[in-house]
Amino acid sequence: MGKSEISTGKTDAIKVSFQCVDAIEISLCIEKEGLLFYESAGKRIQDPLVRDMFSRLADEEREHIQTLQEKARFLQPAIANRHRPKERLQHFIGEELKGKIFPAGEDLSSQNIHSDKQALELGIESEKRSIEMLQGLLEKERKLDVKAIFSHLLVEEKKHLSLLQDLKKQL
Repeated sequence: MGKSEISTGKTDAIKVSFQCVDAIEISLCIEKEGLLFYESAGKRIQDPLVRDMFSRLADEEREHIQTLQEKARFLQPAIANRHRPKERLQHFIGEELKGKIFPAGEDLSSQNIHSDKQALELGIESEKRSIEMLQGLLEKERKLDVKAIFSHLLVEEKKHLSLLQDLKKQL
């Protein structure tokens, strides 16, 4: 079982043991928050180019979620008889991910997006945080199947960042 140590900027590092299904759950959390962000922020955007980009990114997040859910269903029979302690995973998701990568719900409302450029900047910063988190997970992980899941998501997040940065330059 691979051990991952995630430095959180706090004095202590959190040690989390990840299995393939854990990596999928972490990835699902990131993707779901991304979807909520792009859908919510997209409703506040005036510029059709930016609105279309946010809609496209929301669609991609939906596709990623569907793919991850299919992988989880595929793994379900293999892990059905194992008793996996989920406390560490839930702690990691709650402490390190929820609302820490993409602004969500009331956080998004409190951001009071005043311009399309501000929405783009929030998207860019969120994608950067996602990339940073995934790179940290990859650096500490030893299991190849877990690394493969994080690597795939990292590639997608880098694509999103590039698309947003290119669009920002056009405005």
